Amino acid sequence: MRITKLGEEILRQVADPVAPEEINDELRAFIEEMFDTMIEADGVGLAGPQAGISKRLFVVISDDDVRRVFINPQIISTSAELCDYEEGCLSVPGVYESIQRPAKVTVQAFNEKGRPFTLEAEGLLARIIQHENDHLDGHLFIDRGDPDFAKQTVEQFKKRAEKLLKKRAEKEAKAKKIAAKKAAKNK
Repeated sequence: MRITKLGEEILRQVADPVAPEEINDELRAFIEEMFDTMIEADGVGLAGPQAGISKRLFVVISDDDVRRVFINPQIISTSAELCDYEEGCLSVPGVYESIQRPAKVTVQAFNEKGRPFTLEAEGLLARIIQHENDHLDGHLFIDRGDPDFAKQTVEQFKKRAEKLLKKRAEKEAKAKKIAAKKAAKNK
């Protein structure tokens, strides 16, 4: 599974709800792949849009090592108490910024079996839930920090994407040239 990166349109879209009939073995297999990808990338959360699907779901493994699945989550309350924490994101690799968020949240969601649950979270788990839930609304952590930093980060990723496209085009052109030479030789 490929993790989408800053600049890809899906990260800025509001994700669609998961229909009850979509909570099936196919989705559960996809969720397992999300966990594997997140762990391999050394992350603590991964949302549907980061995994290439515009669906309202995310997976989390916080500092308690419990695997949690949130389908169609809704944050129903947050604490007035705020805290700062340096955040990063698998979709914005190598970029970190101190972000202020509520210290506690209460979230309602469905698990991978389609069962509803309510969870009160604080500390790192509360932060991860808020961060991943933002992805479902087309927001990234850089949107919650210094606007100049966000603008610089977007520009940086735009330049990276342009370089990558240029390299791919050069590779394709080279491959076509080689193929044309081989074809001419075989005539």
